[in-house]
Amino acid sequence: MVDYLIVGAGLAGISFAELALKNDKKIMVFDNDSQNSSNIAGGLYNPVILKRFSEVWDAGSQLQDMAEFYDGLKAKFSVTFDNKLPIYRKFFSIEEQNNWFLASDKKALAPFLSMTLKFLNYSGIEAPYGYGEVLQTGYVDTALLLQHYRDFLRNSGMYCNDQFHYSSLSLIADGIDYKGIKAKQLVFAEGFGLHQNPYFNFLPLDGTKGELFIIKAPELNIDVIVNTSVFILPLGDGFFKVGATYNWKDKTDLPTEEGRMELLERIHEIINCDFEVTQHFAGVRPTVRDRKPLVGTHDVHPQLHILNGLGTRGVMLGPAMAKALYNHIEYKIPLAPEINWVRFLKKRRK
Repeated sequence: MVDYLIVGAGLAGISFAELALKNDKKIMVFDNDSQNSSNIAGGLYNPVILKRFSEVWDAGSQLQDMAEFYDGLKAKFSVTFDNKLPIYRKFFSIEEQNNWFLASDKKALAPFLSMTLKFLNYSGIEAPYGYGEVLQTGYVDTALLLQHYRDFLRNSGMYCNDQFHYSSLSLIADGIDYKGIKAKQLVFAEGFGLHQNPYFNFLPLDGTKGELFIIKAPELNIDVIVNTSVFILPLGDGFFKVGATYNWKDKTDLPTEEGRMELLERIHEIINCDFEVTQHFAGVRPTVRDRKPLVGTHDVHPQLHILNGLGTRGVMLGPAMAKALYNHIEYKIPLAPEINWVRFLKKRRK
């Protein structure tokens, strides 16, 4: 018998897997590559919601857990996944500058917003009103991370690249039995695949489609992440990742012409040099209507748990939410009401 069977090997799944292994637990991970949002994600982490100049919920604690997690993986694989890089918010008016200063005066935002505006002459981009610098930011190379972690699980005999069939799951007195594999606990970390899960599919996981580009722009010379309506992230050698769109209706992971045209329009608002789109990606983020994760234990079956709803901030939320769920299961530490899925329980019982 293993301690944990984990369904899903995206950011949520591997965050929980690594924490369990660090605590000497035996695990088995099932994943069939059906959900690609973690793999194609922009990977940015940012403690500030720049659209509204508001703090990300519990940002300080999340950043601390995130740093510990990625530092541990760097030591484990001798690979750097966490790339610390400033995010510069480009201003389009004096009013936007003033809003920045008003936000930076707030106690919750002061640690994350620089009071000194940046006026830099980057080739390929005009910013007469300058930039505001967001502190404690960067990006995680999610594709590289997932590749290394899945290879590690596979080579260690802890990974099964197969679809999880819920009909083959049996709940037994001391845990679960899945096709002969017995586990004390089962953690569902399926992302948008939650809709197929008969134990948790009543939860309001809406899913938001996002589309991204990789562009080649040899004349664009920036060494920071520039963010306005989209982000532009330097990858080196004249290549940049650009994203992302938000579509609440389309639940497919196929790139669209609509998404392409929206991204092209947004890019032209930011840069004034030629560029070529070399790749176009799409994926469905596991988002929740109240913008908080779905974490916790099933109300009827105590051996079943959920770790989902990380939305657009998976690299930042994953380690912290995995830690919260692990401590809840192992040490009965209550979950914060904001993330506990039971906040939707009243609706289920109606």
